Amino acid sequence: PGLTGLQNLENTCYMNAVLQCLCSLTPLVQYFLSGKWNAALHDSSQIGHQLIGESATAFGCLVSDMWLGEFDYVSPEAFHSVFGKRYPAFSRRTQHDAQEFLICVLDDLHEAFKEVRAQLCPHLNDNAGPSQERQSPAAGASTRSSSGTSIITHLFEGQLSYGIRCLTCKALSDRPESFTILSLPIPSARVCSLQDCLECFFQPDTLTRNNQIHCYWCGSNQDATVKASITKAPQIIIFHLKRFAWQDKHRRKLSTTVCYPFSDLDLSPYISTSCPNNREYSLCAVVNHAGDLDYGHYTAFCKHSVTKHWYSFDDAQVTKIPDSAVQADTAYLLFYISQG
Repeated sequence: PGLTGLQNLENTCYMNAVLQCLCSLTPLVQYFLSGKWNAALHDSSQIGHQLIGESATAFGCLVSDMWLGEFDYVSPEAFHSVFGKRYPAFSRRTQHDAQEFLICVLDDLHEAFKEVRAQLCPHLNDNAGPSQERQSPAAGASTRSSSGTSIITHLFEGQLSYGIRCLTCKALSDRPESFTILSLPIPSARVCSLQDCLECFFQPDTLTRNNQIHCYWCGSNQDATVKASITKAPQIIIFHLKRFAWQDKHRRKLSTTVCYPFSDLDLSPYISTSCPNNREYSLCAVVNHAGDLDYGHYTAFCKHSVTKHWYSFDDAQVTKIPDSAVQADTAYLLFYISQG
């Protein structure tokens, strides 16, 4: 159980790799195998969410198939078909970015299972599409636009606070922002650590010229400093390593080796002192991207929740691998779960 490959439907390795990682996360798997998702979906269908629930139902069926232990591999055709109706860009049998697909899957599942509450800040629901990242002052957090709570917000949603200080009057303001994925810059061309990436993301930034803030106290645009901190750490935190970068008007891939810990990832330097628990994390899954911009292939490494061994998922092929093989310079998405 849980060691089932996924058939490639033609250029769908990006989808297979992400689905394998999601289907290896114990709390999410337990939610679907327990049947709790059926009740949540039934509740949401009462308020006109039938269409939204189609892909969530297909995802639930896929989780069941992958954890029955009866198949070497299964076809994700049903999920791909209904998900493509919600997000037409993914209906085409062309290669896509795994991170963009992951954002859409998490958003889609949240919409299907959320308990709706009155929206206190309707102005936050702008016209950004579900696959678009809303840009924070640090331009690295993938945020969601809809309110309500769900299994997705419970497991994946964290909270950032941006402390913004006017350099003229020294007034300090806080801007909270939720996130499900942190997109981390890679500060080196050859070798660096995940901690290096985190330090780069959380280092203070100065906003000047076109990036000035409008200071309420000064009554005009002013230079300012901004510094992010985590005020709510999620149970499962996902890091996106920004390997695709622009240089001289050309997009290129960074092949930097990023060294990441398997356990005891300490986020306390970036967490607000008011935030309880969830400070150390263990690696549980990785999405890899091999190749370049024009031709690439996605695979996944997942730690099996029962055997505690690591496995490589290359579409329909599933292979047990040593721990040493999990540290790879192809890592693109890192999934960490709280040790608490």
